[in-house]
Amino acid sequence: MNDLTEAVEQAYQRAEQRLGRTFVRPRVTLDLRGQRAGVAYLGRNLLRFNERMYRDNQEDFLLQTVPHEVAHLVAHALHGGNIRPHGIEWQTLMIDVFGLEPKRCHDYAVPERRRTHYYYQCGCPTPISFTPQRHAWVGRGRRYQCRRCGDLLKFTGKLQFA
Repeated sequence: MNDLTEAVEQAYQRAEQRLGRTFVRPRVTLDLRGQRAGVAYLGRNLLRFNERMYRDNQEDFLLQTVPHEVAHLVAHALHGGNIRPHGIEWQTLMIDVFGLEPKRCHDYAVPERRRTHYYYQCGCPTPISFTPQRHAWVGRGRRYQCRRCGDLLKFTGKLQFA
């Protein structure tokens, strides 16, 4: 995490030097999961980064992803909240301040999510797979009917991790 916080600090120092003003440093976390490499929370002055992508792509992450997210917070500080996330203000910062191509998305490998399937049965011979969200709704009282036979679907007690 030290390399990451140092890269954030360097990006801010570069922005301050080029723009002639100071910026409040954000809180930085390494707790982001999923498909995003980083997220800038403008109103909270927070940068969240994906630990797995950071670990797997450390050099590019520090050179590309960190300035990308810092540019979001700097653009917000300079122009307020009525700008597009990857609009001209952000693009200009990426080019003029950080000397980078203003790419919207990373091209890091994204590991496939592990999925849980909950199996429900009706009068039909084949069970029906529910997502965790739909299974949770059943737990809160929602009921589902089979589209083929019309019977209520009941949880079989079986689940599978894929």
